[in-house]
Amino acid sequence: MTTSPAQLAKAALLEQNNELLSQFRLKGDIKQLVAQRCNFVDRLLQQQWHAHELDRYPIALIAVGGYGRAELHPQSDIDLLFLIDTELTADAEKALSSYIAFLWDAGLEVGHSVRSIEETLEQGLSDVTIATNLIESRLLSGPQSLYQTLYSRIRDDNFWPPSKFYIAKRDEQLARHAKASAFDLEPNLKTCPGGLRDIHTVVWVAMRYFNASKTEDLVGHGFLEPEELDELIKCQSFLWELRFALHIISGRDENRLLFDLQRQVADLLGYEDSTQLGVEQMMKRYYRTVRRVMELNQMLLQLFKRATLGHTKALEIKPINQNYQLRGGFIESLNEYLFDDPVEIVNLFLYAAKNSNIKGIYAPTLRSLRRARRSQTQPLMNHPGCRIIFSAILRHPRGIASLSLMHRHGVLSAYLPAWREIEGQMQFDLFHAYTVDEHTHRLLQNIDRFSQPEQREEFPLGSVLINQLPKKELLVLAALFHDIGKGRGGDHSKLGAVDALAFCKLHDLSDHDGRLVSWLVENHLVMSVTAQRRDISDPDVVGEFADKVRDAVHLSYLYCLTVADICATNEKTWNNWKGSLLRELYFSTQRVLARGKEKPVDIRARVREHQAKAKKELLRRGVKEKSLDALWQRFKADYFLKHQANQIAWHCDAILKHKQAEPLVLISKHTTRGGTELFIYGQDKPKLFATVMAVLDNKNINVHDASVMASKDGYVLDSFVILEQDGSSVSQTSRIQSLRKALVKALSSDTAKLPKFKKLPRQMKQFKVRTQVSFLPSRRSSTSMMELITLDSPGLLAKLGDILYRCKIRLLTAKITTIGERAEDFFMLQNADGEELNLEQKQLLQESLIKAFTKQAMN
Repeated sequence: MTTSPAQLAKAALLEQNNELLSQFRLKGDIKQLVAQRCNFVDRLLQQQWHAHELDRYPIALIAVGGYGRAELHPQSDIDLLFLIDTELTADAEKALSSYIAFLWDAGLEVGHSVRSIEETLEQGLSDVTIATNLIESRLLSGPQSLYQTLYSRIRDDNFWPPSKFYIAKRDEQLARHAKASAFDLEPNLKTCPGGLRDIHTVVWVAMRYFNASKTEDLVGHGFLEPEELDELIKCQSFLWELRFALHIISGRDENRLLFDLQRQVADLLGYEDSTQLGVEQMMKRYYRTVRRVMELNQMLLQLFKRATLGHTKALEIKPINQNYQLRGGFIESLNEYLFDDPVEIVNLFLYAAKNSNIKGIYAPTLRSLRRARRSQTQPLMNHPGCRIIFSAILRHPRGIASLSLMHRHGVLSAYLPAWREIEGQMQFDLFHAYTVDEHTHRLLQNIDRFSQPEQREEFPLGSVLINQLPKKELLVLAALFHDIGKGRGGDHSKLGAVDALAFCKLHDLSDHDGRLVSWLVENHLVMSVTAQRRDISDPDVVGEFADKVRDAVHLSYLYCLTVADICATNEKTWNNWKGSLLRELYFSTQRVLARGKEKPVDIRARVREHQAKAKKELLRRGVKEKSLDALWQRFKADYFLKHQANQIAWHCDAILKHKQAEPLVLISKHTTRGGTELFIYGQDKPKLFATVMAVLDNKNINVHDASVMASKDGYVLDSFVILEQDGSSVSQTSRIQSLRKALVKALSSDTAKLPKFKKLPRQMKQFKVRTQVSFLPSRRSSTSMMELITLDSPGLLAKLGDILYRCKIRLLTAKITTIGERAEDFFMLQNADGEELNLEQKQLLQESLIKAFTKQAMN
């Protein structure tokens, strides 16, 4: 069988890709590899142009866009303009169609247009993207004169004047940045802030302003210093390496560093696991790179604005002192050598704190600052004068805004060496949506939000406590250091606590203040873990937490730090359920601290209090006291301890009215602990918990809290806090009806077999979470406390319930916590005799869970 020319071309392209891959593995120069790919495609297109006899016609073959820049990655699109002088003849159209079909058959992704010069200019004038593609064009084949005419017209001042072009590209960049963060978990190498598009943008504006043809021209025209150009080229080369590897691994024009590709890209680039995973090392370099690109991009666009718009005089100038002035919203130094004094580097940011009109740093000043920052031979905090000013920034009401500016321009890491270590430090999971430094930066901004009146509705307690803290700067310091120990190996909380204490001593804080900051850093996870993964209705749990907190001042600081920390982890982590739990724990602990340890909670008194309030409400509703007393005789004391009076009234009113044989399923219309309460009452049956979990999972409902108990005569009184996938309460009437109907049907059925569950999502498949089952010390002799850590997967709780049933173990309480791809769940258990699990039962349960969930993670 004869091989067609297109098949031969396809094979040649594949062979060339393999050759490029071999060179790439040997650390070949990425710039040369990209050029090789472009040259190979150039030759192929030119050969076929002649083979299809298209040089007989007045058509110019022009490369535009990225291909026009002569930057071609293995799977990049081939953007072509077929420029025509006159209307094509039938023969010319046929030859051109055949040519385009050949390119597609050869495996090239071709984007093309056929236009005359006037049509091309008209399109370019109406669309800045088309105009940009034309500015980067190259002639591949065809009449030179035809292309030259277009080239001259494009560079005419009437075709996108530099000032108009600058504004359009700036607005285009702002719109692009608004759609994504520079620190996305799966960043787009082209379009994310600090990505390749930000480098392209400054080159495009330069091309329009002074007809630059390459990045190096920015130096010749005074927009970049040689070392800045070198930095920009190094950043671009690294981003190219990532993109090149992505194309090879994915086999498509892929620009997103997807989770399922990141490990493979890191392997191809030669990163190896050590203290940090190889993929984390690669992503750390990526995030540091985009931060550098963002700073250079900001500086260059300011300089272009001054050059193209003549805004040097238009911006209002206001003097600050003999060293600084305000130019519009930018602070500007009056002496380019001012930052030779390290104290002035920090002093700049104190002025930024004092003047709310300062939004940024003027480009020439930023250039001086960058130069001075990099020339430091020791950390800025080693200078006594710098420490005095930094302490003033911490105490200033706008200090956090100033710290944010310091972070953006690398001065925070120049001041604090440990900060440099967490810059760009990512964690390869689905829970931490940002790098460690960006997470901390957002945490600081959350602390600032607590003081804003418009945030009182979302953070009612935080808004009050933030203004009652004796020294807000201690909270700010704790925030700065809370994750600073990450990436070193070991317990980051303990490592950070040591760093924080040393920092406080160096900055002359009192021993008391230093110990408080260090304590907050070491214990910054304690309140979150207690609220979300322990039974905070248990007085022993609250008492143990109160022992750790010690006093009301520590409690208030810890609450503010905890809420700000959770909200800064990712956009979906915070919800009303977590807010409700933390507030409940705060007030419960506050009461314990106020009462004192010598006056422990009287559990019997609390049961009587809940019963009295509930009975009063039920009698008001017309419930007969005799019927109520008979019902309560069947309930154990734990029921009244774990539920508030309004819940008890709601449950019991419905139970007394329920006369049907089917189970009673109640779904609250009002929020309970920030979520929706689901209450189930009916005769106990095998795998009841597993059945309920299976229904909820198939209905895409998240369970966060479960209280599973039985009456004295074998009826279940199970209560769950449920939420929608986005963290909102289950509130739509149709949704509630559908859920109730499904639960009643499942619980009324005699079938105990679990249904099939959804497949593991794409992102989750990249994570390996080792299943861990731990039994924790329990203060109650009749219960066992178990913690399960495993990969979060569809049907997890239903499968766990099934295993508990088969192991003849009763579930009393469950606290469900999902941390990205990890499930970290806590359970209170008893054996079939109502006692603590013995060693043999613990071992059987542990082995069964590990076997089941390890097998599941492998499938």
